[in-house]
Amino acid sequence: MTVSGPGTPEPRPATPGASSVEQLRKEGNELFKCGDYGGALAAYTQALGLDATPQDQAILHRNRAACHLKLEDYDKAETEASKAIEKDGGDVKALYRRSQALEKLGRLDQAVLDLQRCVSLEPKNKVFQEALRNIGGQIQEKVRYMSSTDAKVEQMFQILLDPEEKGTEKKQKASQNLVVLAREDAGAEKIFRSNGVQLLQRLLDTGETDLMLAALRTLVGICSEHQSRTVATLSILGTRRVVSILGVESQAVSLAACHLLQVMFDALKEGVKKGFRGKEGAIIVDPARELKVLISNLLDLLTEVGVSGQGRDNALTLLIKAVPRKSLKDPNNSLTLWVIDQGLKKILEVGGSLQDPPGELAVTANSRMSASILLSKLFDDLKCDAERENFHRLCENYIKSWFEGQGLAGKLRAIQTVSCLLQGPCDAGNRALELSGVMESVIALCASEQEEEQLVAVEALIHAAGKAKRASFITANGVSLLKDLYKCSEKDSIRIRALVGLCKLGSAGGTDFSMKQFAEGSTLKLAKQCRKWLCNDQIDAGTRRWAVEGLAYLTFDADVKEEFVEDAAALKALFQLSRSEERSVLFAVASALVNCTNSYDYEEPDPKMVELAKYAKQHVPEQHPKDKPSFVRARVKKLLAAGVVSAMVCMVKTESPVLTSSCRELLSRVFLALVEEVEDRGTVVAQGGGRALIPLALEGTDVGQTKAAQALAKLTITSNPEMTFPGERIYEVVRPLVSLLHLNCSGLQNFEALMALTNLAGISERLRQKILKEKAVPMIEGYMFEEHEMIRRAATECVCNLAMSKEVQDLFEAQGNDRLKLLVLYSGEDDELLQRAAAGGLAMLTSMRPTLCSRIPQVTTHWLEILQALLLSSNQELQHRGAVVVLNMVEASREIASTLMESEMMEILSVLAKGDHSPVTRAAAACLDKAVEYGLIQPNQDGE
Repeated sequence: MTVSGPGTPEPRPATPGASSVEQLRKEGNELFKCGDYGGALAAYTQALGLDATPQDQAILHRNRAACHLKLEDYDKAETEASKAIEKDGGDVKALYRRSQALEKLGRLDQAVLDLQRCVSLEPKNKVFQEALRNIGGQIQEKVRYMSSTDAKVEQMFQILLDPEEKGTEKKQKASQNLVVLAREDAGAEKIFRSNGVQLLQRLLDTGETDLMLAALRTLVGICSEHQSRTVATLSILGTRRVVSILGVESQAVSLAACHLLQVMFDALKEGVKKGFRGKEGAIIVDPARELKVLISNLLDLLTEVGVSGQGRDNALTLLIKAVPRKSLKDPNNSLTLWVIDQGLKKILEVGGSLQDPPGELAVTANSRMSASILLSKLFDDLKCDAERENFHRLCENYIKSWFEGQGLAGKLRAIQTVSCLLQGPCDAGNRALELSGVMESVIALCASEQEEEQLVAVEALIHAAGKAKRASFITANGVSLLKDLYKCSEKDSIRIRALVGLCKLGSAGGTDFSMKQFAEGSTLKLAKQCRKWLCNDQIDAGTRRWAVEGLAYLTFDADVKEEFVEDAAALKALFQLSRSEERSVLFAVASALVNCTNSYDYEEPDPKMVELAKYAKQHVPEQHPKDKPSFVRARVKKLLAAGVVSAMVCMVKTESPVLTSSCRELLSRVFLALVEEVEDRGTVVAQGGGRALIPLALEGTDVGQTKAAQALAKLTITSNPEMTFPGERIYEVVRPLVSLLHLNCSGLQNFEALMALTNLAGISERLRQKILKEKAVPMIEGYMFEEHEMIRRAATECVCNLAMSKEVQDLFEAQGNDRLKLLVLYSGEDDELLQRAAAGGLAMLTSMRPTLCSRIPQVTTHWLEILQALLLSSNQELQHRGAVVVLNMVEASREIASTLMESEMMEILSVLAKGDHSPVTRAAAACLDKAVEYGLIQPNQDGE
């Protein structure tokens, strides 16, 4: 008896009274041979449900094991083979299939036992002998690797913990090897089981930066995607100890600790989602509890004196990522509610801290913005009015506690906290502004002689000016105050902030040209001063950021946009600032770029509605003459020449909470504007724009993801995708493109996605498989029925490229569908491009699946005239595709060839066969030769 591969399901003689079982088994065997493993599995399962004998059951179970092996479901393959062995302990096929499943599951010691049993039953079977040799080699290699790994781990720790080796190259190499080893799961497990976490703790205790970094990076490998090791690590090191490393002065160590904690959060959250049962459950405590302990320690770190500003920012970043729900569809926001109850005051304390002069808590320029983002995410995660009311109450009580009875320092702290809320959950900020005395104190402190007091008050005034409820109050009471500060203050830091306040109020009309707050020319003067401050590198980045804030508001004005893009020095300074450590500038930079490229949503008003509005004396928005498409295109060219793409690529790479979903959306809008013109796309690709668009298309707001996906589609259509998205990145492009096929996207987005997917589907089988895996085929086929001819054509081209995959060919071959009929009918359409796409698909499908040839005459009575029209077409490409389809049909069967030769097709082929040596001539001649071979026609006297 011979066995090959996992084995093909075999028939056996039918037993009396089991004809239905036998019939289903035969049906399953045929399906298996055709590659339909799911169908075969269903047939065997149905047979098992009937009154099968024990012998039949054994065969059916081992046949099911063969299906599961083909479907790569090795757990089920092992189970089915075991059931067959229970029925018949000497079933070599079942033993062999179980050994294959066990080998794939990594259980080599068990697999070898089954193979040894197979060899003992059939000593001369070469397949079994070869499999046993292979698995024996694997076991020896594993033993060798594990023993050498044991020795390596021990040796590395000896070097690292040897005081004599301090600072040596040997020590550095040992630490690198340890980190590399931990990246592999087997290596991480070996370190963990070799008392590794305790040894890594000793490295952390040395306080040496290099050793601490090596220890933290190794711990990342140990904890990555492994819940039980994560909990054990936290238990050994102590959660408090791990979190405290965030607060060290070394930025590199703090970032490494941040990465480790992120990996731990992911492992614990995954555990909460999957539950903890079986072996893992026996050794693990409740991961939800561990998660809360970790978050509680991070909240405590926020208000600890002695923690570095960088460490505090990292703690906020972790909380932003870990706490709110990933999707609002998940009804459980209990973690958010728990954090608000336990830590809202601590977050507000960071948000209200002053950087200059330094207070008790060390903060950076980005700390307050990070606190604002965290507060905003927590507020957005609330589900009902009662939860939001509780949030407001806690915020107001905290602000009152500082504002009342704490003197001037307390009032400053309260106002700073209000500013933090206005930048985050603005509803809470607006409520806080309405507290008795707060707004009056802000106005009063604007006139203070102390710079730090003025700074706090002016910033609060600026943030309040953007909120609808307060804008009118400030326009009436604050404009004159801000003008006085701008004109009279001797301090640039105050003047620039006052200027931003004026810019904000001056731009209240947005893009509406007719709604101007200030006199003609005032916005241009304000913008000129902003650009002057922006270009002054003697001023610190934190202050220059405010100049960008001002431009973000003023660039609603088209005159300001035109002057700004002409100012090369200002653009250079803007892009340099976007790359600096001053991360809070990102949103302002992105806003200014959106305004300059007009990439905000703007709909042309309906002329009839405009007339009605004028008649009713309602306000009608007006567009600035310099916001017409020709001006926008010119501005885009100037931004590209100034290096906007490389600056935006750096912004996308920022690992900071400041790169919020809203900020990502703005960048996506700008990218889409930059790739609008075909000739500009090469520049965007050359500067890394293609790579930067992928993360924007996968994360952020729905609008932002759609805009980025559309930009990706435009790049994929007009450039070589393998050059635009090198390496593995090309596979990441598929999902965003498929997202554009949904019905809520515009017709243009659907069309561009289909064109881009067509390009990708023509590159490689692996890309086609990726498209199939994203379940895109039904959506693409749906667009083949679209009324718009360009969308219909693009969908047909895409399906035809995908038809190079076996799975799509199976769909065409399956009974009871109209896919083939649609291609035949489209091959006869008036739209030549649609004809070409459909005929090309038909030519390929009939070549790959000859069985489809016999079905073409069945799908429509017009099939013959459609093929004749293709052969008579003046377009050589259509002629060639038609000739290939006819040749495939002639070669498929004598019956079809006979039908074709009895029609006018023979005359057409005879004429075409006499042409020059073109592909059409050769195909026509081949058809006639085959007809001669069948004896359907006779060659003429010249032998032609």
